[in-house]
Amino acid sequence: MVKKHELTAADILPMAEYAKIRVATRRAMTARKRNRRVAVGPHVMFYFENYETMRHQVHEMVFIEKGGPEQVPGELVAYNPLIPKGAELVATFMIEIDDPERRKRILGQLGGVENSAFIAVDGQRIEAVPEQDQDRTTAEGKASSVQFVHFPFTAAQIAQFRKPGAQIVLGLSHPAYSHMAVLPPETRDELAADFD
Repeated sequence: MVKKHELTAADILPMAEYAKIRVATRRAMTARKRNRRVAVGPHVMFYFENYETMRHQVHEMVFIEKGGPEQVPGELVAYNPLIPKGAELVATFMIEIDDPERRKRILGQLGGVENSAFIAVDGQRIEAVPEQDQDRTTAEGKASSVQFVHFPFTAAQIAQFRKPGAQIVLGLSHPAYSHMAVLPPETRDELAADFD
């Protein structure tokens, strides 16, 4: 099966059709996303995106906002950059802190956090490349609570990532937030399918 790297308007169902399968689709996507999410430290959750997660996201945005077919092109512009292009992994990471004052204080210390994300494959680091759609750190050094990053892999790194037993570490090396997490085998297997 050929992997898809871009959504088109033809990939988006009419909302009347989507409404009929929405409950089952959301249930299936929730189960699938379970192995696509990784906590790094106490406040950051990475959500790895692919064609299916972004197609689901576009359907949900159009369904909830009721924008109809006219809304679809704007959603495609927003979400297509988050679909891996064959030799990369793409993630949204969220800094999740419930208390507003604490969140404001911590985000104020995390300027540039988007530049500190990495994946290590058996010790070899792949540095994240932040999505360039907008600055996600203010001039004052406050980070956005939502970040989008790409991890570009070489062919050799992809082969190593796919090896059973490979140790895959996801981390952030920011001076104010330095944490790592080892990917469980089921997450590694799920993400390995994102590569061509």
